[in-house]
Amino acid sequence: MICQADERNIAQAARLACLLWPDNGLEEMERELAALLKKGEAAVFLFFTENRPVGFAQCQLRHDYVEGTDSSPVGYLEGIFVEEGYRGRGIARSLLGACETWVRERGCREFASDCELDNAESLAFHLRCGFAEANRVICFTKTL
Repeated sequence: MICQADERNIAQAARLACLLWPDNGLEEMERELAALLKKGEAAVFLFFTENRPVGFAQCQLRHDYVEGTDSSPVGYLEGIFVEEGYRGRGIARSLLGACETWVRERGCREFASDCELDNAESLAFHLRCGFAEANRVICFTKTL
């Protein structure tokens, strides 16, 4: 079962988000997700199995330029995660579908995402779900 997260289950969404983005603390993630949802420009979806959330997806509207797109706003998949023991069951694809519906209902004609260059699992997922690669970027830094 998929449900859209709200203040009642933001802690559950934050727990899963921290598994995807482990550099964030749980309380920090709860505050960040709550602030995003309050603005109305983002949505978080949870996938429940036996009354327990095992997957989440976060999407939002981006009004700035998004690589490879030509409209605005663009729906953007900010993150998607399914606990390891539940992968390969179509949960991520279902969560992606919920995100696509949410952005479509807000007038978006395009949906975008990204992944790290070395994340072969994410790249394969995106391609299987109908995304087309728009560009590859290598970012640089230099200490001054």
